[in-house]
Amino acid sequence: MSAAVPPLLPLLKRHFGFDAFRPLQEEIIRDSLSGRDVFAVQPTGAGKSLCFQLPALVRPGLTVVVSPLISLMKDQVDALQASGVAATFLNSSLDSAEAEARLRGLHDGAYRLMYVAPERLMLPWFLSTLQRWNVGLIAVDEAHCISEWGHDFRPEYRQLVDLRRHFPSVPVMALTATATDRVRGDIVSQLGLRDPARYVASFNRPNLTYRVLAKSNAYEQLLALVRERADESGIVYCLSRRTAESLAERLNEDGIRAKPYHAGLTRDERTHHQELFRRDHVRVICATIAFGMGIDKPNVRFVVHYDLPKNVEGYYQETGRAGRDGLPAECVLLFSAGDAVKHEHFIDEKTDRREQEIAREQLRRMQDYAECSGCRRSALLGYFGEEFGGENCASCDNCLSPRETFDATSAARKVLYCVYTIGKEGGLVVGLNHVTEVLTGANTEKVRRWNHQDLACYGKGGEHSRREWAHIGRELVRLGYLRQTPGKFAALQLTAEGMTVLRDRSPVVLTRPGVAPEEAGKGRAGVIACDEALFERLRTLRKRLADERDVPAYIVFSDVALRQMARDYPTSEQQFSRISGVGERKLREFGPTFMAEIAAHLKSSSRLSFHQSSLGVASRRRARLGDSPRESLQRFRAGRSVEEIAAERGLANSTVYGHLAEAIEWGEAVELDRFLTPREQREIAAAFERVGPSNLAGAKELLGDRFGYGLLRMYRASQNGQAK
Repeated sequence: MSAAVPPLLPLLKRHFGFDAFRPLQEEIIRDSLSGRDVFAVQPTGAGKSLCFQLPALVRPGLTVVVSPLISLMKDQVDALQASGVAATFLNSSLDSAEAEARLRGLHDGAYRLMYVAPERLMLPWFLSTLQRWNVGLIAVDEAHCISEWGHDFRPEYRQLVDLRRHFPSVPVMALTATATDRVRGDIVSQLGLRDPARYVASFNRPNLTYRVLAKSNAYEQLLALVRERADESGIVYCLSRRTAESLAERLNEDGIRAKPYHAGLTRDERTHHQELFRRDHVRVICATIAFGMGIDKPNVRFVVHYDLPKNVEGYYQETGRAGRDGLPAECVLLFSAGDAVKHEHFIDEKTDRREQEIAREQLRRMQDYAECSGCRRSALLGYFGEEFGGENCASCDNCLSPRETFDATSAARKVLYCVYTIGKEGGLVVGLNHVTEVLTGANTEKVRRWNHQDLACYGKGGEHSRREWAHIGRELVRLGYLRQTPGKFAALQLTAEGMTVLRDRSPVVLTRPGVAPEEAGKGRAGVIACDEALFERLRTLRKRLADERDVPAYIVFSDVALRQMARDYPTSEQQFSRISGVGERKLREFGPTFMAEIAAHLKSSSRLSFHQSSLGVASRRRARLGDSPRESLQRFRAGRSVEEIAAERGLANSTVYGHLAEAIEWGEAVELDRFLTPREQREIAAAFERVGPSNLAGAKELLGDRFGYGLLRMYRASQNGQAK
C-alpha cells in the first residue's frame, strides 16, 4: 500500500502551508498510510494532530478522531476548515438541527475527519451508524487518559477497549504528549494495538525557559511577571478555586484583563471565559487543573504555577501549553515547601493506601524538581527516561545563574547525628519536622514525651532557622545521605553514605535555597527579530479578520507567521506563499489583505534590514547583568581562559560559557574568535539555518559533541548583535 502513497510534501504545503515535516511526523504518517497501528508520544507543540490530519486527505473514507474535550474539537475543526479541509465534530454543544445536518453530511461522505468524544462514540446506535461511514482510521488523541497510571485518567476512555471488536480491520493511531514507560504499555494493551509502530519523540521543548522562584509576597511576584509581559497571553495555575477567583479579581483591579477557570463555574461560564482567552479579549486565565488539556492556543507566552503541582507529569503537561508556536515562552514556578504540606492534607483524605503511597512519591519527585540545584531541563527529561546530554541547557534558572553553594559539612553532620542519635537511644524513627524541632530546641509535646530535650544534639542548631534546617534536610535526602520511608509520616533513615559522612567527617557541599530575585523577568532569547511596528499593525489586522469570522486570531495566522511577514515584507504572492503556515486557501483568502497592509506600512516607514534573519534573536533587556555572570566577564576580559575562571570560582566550564553568552545577550562585547575559527562559525551558522534559531538542542544534535551548549549560545547571541 505504501507504494501508492502520493508525495506528501505538496499536500503539506497546499493545505497546511509548511515546507517541511517536523521530526517523526512523516515516518508516523507513512506507517499509518501503510495500514499499521501506530503509537506516538510527542511533546505539546510537536505537531501530533498533523499525523492523522494529513493521512485523512490521502486515504479514502472517514478519519474518526477521539477527543476528550469540546473546546479541543472546535479549535481543530476551525483550523482545518480555515485551511480548506472538510472536517466536523459531534458533541453536546450542537443543537438538534445542527447535529442532524452534520449527520446527513457524514452519511453523504462530505467530511474527511470527524471529531467525537469517547462516550458518544461508544453508544451502540452510534457504533452501528459509524460502520456505514467507511471508516479509514481511528485516531485516539490524549491517549494517556485510558491509563489509570496516567496523571489524567478518565473512566470514559476505558470504553474504547471495545473499538477493536467493532472495527477489526481499521488501523488505530494513539497519541499523547506525556506518558511514562508504564503508561505507554497500558495504552497499547487497553486499545488492543497490534504490533504498532512506536514513536517516542524527545520530551525536550527547547523554546521553553524553566524557572523556580522562592515564594515571597506571591501576588506581587505574579503581578511583576505579568506586567513585564505587556499584551502577552499567559496561564496562572492555582491549587484551589478560591485562589483562582481571587487572583483574577486582583489582576483586574491592577489593570490586567483576567478571568478565572475552575470546575465550580457553570459550563457556560467556563466556555465563555475560555473563549475570551482564545480570542485575546482577556490575556490571563487563572485556573485550576480543570483548565488546559483542550487548549490549542499557540501564542501562550508564559505559564505560572502559583502553587506547587502535585506531580511532575501534570507540571510538564501544563508548562507545555506555553510556546506551542515554537517561539520563546517562560514557565515559572513559585515554590514554598509549605505548599507540599497542603498536598499532604489532600493525600491523607484518600481512602486507598496504595493511592496514598503513589501520590506521596509523586509529590516528593515534584518537590525534588523544585529544589534541585542542577539543570531543570535535565531533571524533567530524566523523569521521562530521557537523557538530556548536556551539562548546561542555557535556558533554565539554574544553568543561567547557578545558585551559590556553601560548605555544609558541619550542618549536615548535625542533621545526620540527630537522626542517628534518636534511632540509637530511643529506637525511634522520626520525620524531618521533628529533627528540626530538636535541633532548634523547640519545646513541643513530642520532644517532652520522648525526652529529646536530653539529647546531646538538642538546641545545637541555633545558627539556622527551622526553615533552613528543613531545606538542609531535604537536600541530604536528595543527595542520598538520608532516605525517607514511604507512607504518611516519611520517617528519616541514615544511609551508608550518610554514615560515612558521620564517621569520616567527609565534606558536604550544599546549594543555598533560592531567594526572590531583584527583578521578576527573564528575557526573550529566540524571538524572531522583525519590524515591531509592522508586527503590531498585522496583529491588529489579524484580530479584526478573526472577529469577522468568529474564530480565534491564531486560526487566521500564528505569531510566527506574522513575525516572518514583519521581517521579510512580502508584497507578491510568490513571496507571501513562503511564509510559514500559508497554504493555498490562506493565500487566496488573506494574502491580498495582509500584503496591502505591508505595502501601506512601507509608504510611511522605512524597510528595516535583518541580515542575520535566520539567527535573528531579539535581544533581552533588564536593569543589569547579574553579579555572577559579570564576575566571569571581568575575569575573561582580564585575560583568563574559561577553564581558569571555572577553577578559580569553583564552577563548571559550561556555567562560565553560559555567563559569557548571557553577557553577549545583554550587549557586552565578547571576542568570539577566541573560541571559534571562521570555519567553525560557518558550520554552526549552517546548523542553525537547518533547525531554526531557537532550537539550541537541535543544533547541538546536528553538530555532535564538538561544540557545547555554551559555545552555541554565545555564537547565536553574537549574531543577534550583528543583526542590529
